[in-house]
Amino acid sequence: MSNLAYKVRQNEQYQPEQTPKTKVIIKRKSRFTLGEKCLGVLFSIGLLIGSIAIISNQVTIYKTNIEMQQIESAIGTQTKLNSDLHVQVQELSQYERLWKKARELGLFLNENNVKVVQGK
Repeated sequence: MSNLAYKVRQNEQYQPEQTPKTKVIIKRKSRFTLGEKCLGVLFSIGLLIGSIAIISNQVTIYKTNIEMQQIESAIGTQTKLNSDLHVQVQELSQYERLWKKARELGLFLNENNVKVVQGK
């Protein structure tokens, strides 16, 4: 037996096919669909806005607490000053001190010139 297929092939002259070279575009399927991507972006934006809102509220609360502490400190200082002044007024308004001061200024008690006022 002869190799006919081999002989036929030898007789044929090989001419390469000339086809235009085109790039084959391979479509890669994405792991996520467009809707899932949009939802992810919207969720990220919402998370960012929420975290910014929480942080700004905390800063506002912190500033308000600082102001309250400053006001309470000022109130405490003023209260202490008021109580000190009240004690000083009571010390200065004692009868003996007033009578001594009146004598130094030349005032004397004249019992004939005293008038009694009765309350209603």
